[in-house]
Amino acid sequence: MTKDITKVTPYNSEATKKSQVEDMFDNIAPKYDLLNHVLSMKIDVLWRNTLVKMMKKDNPQEVLDVATGTGDLAITIEKGTGAKVIGLDLSQQMLNVGVIKIKKLKLDGKISMQKGDAENLPFEDNRFDAVSVAFGVRNFENLTKGLAELRRVVKDNKSVYILEFSKVEGFLGPFYMFYFKNILPAIGRLVSKDNRAYTYLPDSVNAFPFGEKMKQILLDTGFKNVEYKKLSLGIATIYKATK
Repeated sequence: MTKDITKVTPYNSEATKKSQVEDMFDNIAPKYDLLNHVLSMKIDVLWRNTLVKMMKKDNPQEVLDVATGTGDLAITIEKGTGAKVIGLDLSQQMLNVGVIKIKKLKLDGKISMQKGDAENLPFEDNRFDAVSVAFGVRNFENLTKGLAELRRVVKDNKSVYILEFSKVEGFLGPFYMFYFKNILPAIGRLVSKDNRAYTYLPDSVNAFPFGEKMKQILLDTGFKNVEYKKLSLGIATIYKATK
């Protein structure tokens, strides 16, 4: 039986999922970029590029990147579309790493970073030409509320782009799950010194709805059109949900 995604938390504590997720990313922020690229063998770079190619067709002028982390997707969006980007994240430590990265690239005039909650976005309705989230919706405390907020702040007839892990199906599935549940957490623990962060990753992916289930959730949230594209044999999926 699939576990409820809202019940999957980074740490076994009494704190809310939101608070635990914030603590987890604050803990691993200094090593996050290194681990991200090593553990994904830099395939995550290709995934973000694919999302931006899809978004570019919308010709966005202002984009909100939710759960921006250290800003990798925000940077890819700015470089690929020329849009102004606001990156928002719950973790101040992740944002701090991102701000340094953006300044080094001399993009601080185009990309701004701010702390905030995806489920209570501090922006007016219908503001953005596009909204993106990479590997963030899985961490929402209330998935439906978070998705409704993404929909609220994007303009009519514009789209929300979600890049999220899914499950590899078919004969490669068991091999991938072995790596995901055993090897990846071991490397993550060794480098990040956080015993739980990279165990939470496969746990949360296993509990997260993907493919047709996620499409239906987005439609139920009020999006009028939803399409999705599987990446790298289904390791990740991009969802394009149009308001």
